[in-house]
Amino acid sequence: MRMSVLVTGGAGYIGSHMVLELLDAGERVIILDDLSTGFRWVVPEGVPLIVGDTGDQTLVSRLIREYGIQAVIHFAGSLIVPDSVRDPLAYYRNNTVNSCALIESAVSCGVKQFIFSSTCAVYGTPTKIPVAEDAPTLPVSPYGSSKRMSEIILQDAGRAHGLDYVILRYFNVAGADPKGRAGQSTKAATQLIKVAVEAALGRRTHVEIFGNDYPTPDGTCIRDYIHVTDLARAHLDALRYLRSGGRSVTLNCGYGRGFSVLEVLDTVKRVSGVDFKVTMTTRRPGDPICIVAATDFIRQTLDWQPQFDDLSTVVAHALRWERALGHESARLDLDSRRGTA
Repeated sequence: MRMSVLVTGGAGYIGSHMVLELLDAGERVIILDDLSTGFRWVVPEGVPLIVGDTGDQTLVSRLIREYGIQAVIHFAGSLIVPDSVRDPLAYYRNNTVNSCALIESAVSCGVKQFIFSSTCAVYGTPTKIPVAEDAPTLPVSPYGSSKRMSEIILQDAGRAHGLDYVILRYFNVAGADPKGRAGQSTKAATQLIKVAVEAALGRRTHVEIFGNDYPTPDGTCIRDYIHVTDLARAHLDALRYLRSGGRSVTLNCGYGRGFSVLEVLDTVKRVSGVDFKVTMTTRRPGDPICIVAATDFIRQTLDWQPQFDDLSTVVAHALRWERALGHESARLDLDSRRGTA
């Protein structure tokens, strides 16, 4: 039987880009997604989409056996920091409990490689910038804690059962597929660049800045923004690394450069040519002041070579996708009213 890669959350933002990278590399891909934030229409033709929960061990075990799955790339989960503060139990259930069940299914069915989508939120507010993989993990939100717990489960399972893994700690993901095949499509998304390009296209009345009194040069938070396609390619590099006998490892996935909220908004205004409205409001709980990746380890370990390490390029791709998404939404709405959707 031909071996397959299971991508959980493969109908979502980052997962859909991962599916494209795998297909471009000639891999056989299976998607498991509950479609709570993903979309059927982003799934490429011919790729099996199984609608279900990563915590459903009967379903997951059947898929592993049926499709000969030897590697799991796990994206499915909840990721909005303020939401995790308001509803922590939902985050622990979806991110930690379900991940534990998925890992257990992988081990019991003989999966060889596991790649986990983690986050820089596990570091909390680091005392040293850029933050390296061996920095203390002191998350300040249930989102970060839920991901750190999942990391520990995977690390323990790897030691006990010989499951090889790569944990990738993402920094701020943005942009869209350079070929225009996928992008951030979630309604009411909270990611800054997504929100800003929506404002530039008139789909939001304004952009809110949550706090301008931080101890940074312009008073706003600083983040390391990584293009979603570079991130997906890091996962593909991680898969190749494990297949070649690489040891289990935890790696940061960012560019190693930070931009403030105001710098990002200025870039979106410049690239779009639109001076949209910006308002100031109070800080949000769980937001670190500044977090930028140390990237030497991932570059050395995976020989990862980012192709889109430029904020203007990230914004331009996000803007192009947002324009296309607006045209597609209008078409679907018209077809629906005509009864042809």
